[in-house]
Amino acid sequence: MATKTPKAERIALRVTHRQKETIAAAAELLGRSVTDFAVQVAVEKADEVIAAQRTFQVPADKWAEFERLMKDPIEPNPGLVDLFSEPSVFTAR
Repeated sequence: MATKTPKAERIALRVTHRQKETIAAAAELLGRSVTDFAVQVAVEKADEVIAAQRTFQVPADKWAEFERLMKDPIEPNPGLVDLFSEPSVFTAR
């Protein structure tokens, strides 16, 4: 039997009457509470947004070029070399 994680955090949302009715109707169609439905949908969308920021796809016809670019050494960038030779603005001088 799975154990449930206690839910102690709250999120308060202000919505229009129409938004509330739409969410409630969808939750009812799925046999879920409004809270369960809203949390499920919000977490699914959050996971989607996070995944989109952490992953990318390379089209098959560009894969060989991508692989070559990742393997080949890059030329030093003189501007970056100069920049990183300077003391950081985030450290005490």
